[in-house]
Amino acid sequence: MNSSEPDRSKCRVIIDAMGGDFAPLNNVLGALQAVNEVKDIDLFLVGNSDGINRVLSERNVSFKKENIIHADRVIEMGENPTQALKSKPDSSLMIGAGLVRDHKADALLSAGNTGAMMAASTLMLGRIPGVGRPTIGAEMPNVNGTCYLYDVGAGKDSRPQHLFEYAVMGSLYAREIGGIDNPSVGVLSMGEEEGKGNETSEAASKLLRQSSLNFIGNVEGRDILTGKVDVVVCDGFVGNIILKFGEAVPRLLKYLLSETAKENFTDKLKIWLTRGTLRKALKRLDYQEYGGVPLLGVRGISIIGHGSSTPKAIKNMVLRAKEMYDKDLLGKIENSLSQYSEKKGLV
Repeated sequence: MNSSEPDRSKCRVIIDAMGGDFAPLNNVLGALQAVNEVKDIDLFLVGNSDGINRVLSERNVSFKKENIIHADRVIEMGENPTQALKSKPDSSLMIGAGLVRDHKADALLSAGNTGAMMAASTLMLGRIPGVGRPTIGAEMPNVNGTCYLYDVGAGKDSRPQHLFEYAVMGSLYAREIGGIDNPSVGVLSMGEEEGKGNETSEAASKLLRQSSLNFIGNVEGRDILTGKVDVVVCDGFVGNIILKFGEAVPRLLKYLLSETAKENFTDKLKIWLTRGTLRKALKRLDYQEYGGVPLLGVRGISIIGHGSSTPKAIKNMVLRAKEMYDKDLLGKIENSLSQYSEKKGLV
């Protein structure tokens, strides 16, 4: 990176230009969209410099030379995360994580190997004090707006303390980024009544009842969509299953509409006339709109994108990173957890 003193007023964002199914093309195009839309960011592309410059040349656009950082290797999608981090310290992902670790950048974005991104962020950046396990969440649309679900795959076999931490971090994210005042929190369970959960969820509920969070008790899976609760916490194994199930819903809806249209001309005409409204409604289920999911709990902004991320998704990842930086979300998480650690040994 540029050896001169960086502008601390700008959010310095690293994009793993080689991460994802359509790298470096979509990553470079997404970076260009972000730079054109927001001026007060300092954006860096880490990856094969020849490939990056080829994309720029083919589109006759320029990018700061000093903001293109060459990396000799790439961590591929199917590689074992732990082995890849050890064998490829010169990969684009590892170089990017190192820059954030060394405080030469504020955020790391990648649409590449999810496991490697989580491992690099956790091991190289380290955890915020008070965080036993970082978490990734999903923004699930519901009848009132959005429900934030934690954890959706950063870990499995979570302990009660982990669920408590997810609730603290998830509440702050829902408030600062989602704009929800005093977000409600629920523990995912088999029923609303006490005693319906397993040992972990019941113990987590006990911790949450002692906190100052807006804890409403146990919630059921349907409550994620009905708008009853703003933040739901659960084990990463369960959360990931819910997330993958939800990702298939738009495809099912499109299939059902297509099959209905085939039945008779009247239904086909009705669907055609409402296609604009339907497209607008389904837009809320499109991952491109929020870009990627932040890994909360590490000492740096880390955002994980979908492997098939489009330029629009990459751009929105950059915008999300900047928003987290501007609102000092990491500092607020650390401050909140440190306050709980001083009360009754909750953290």
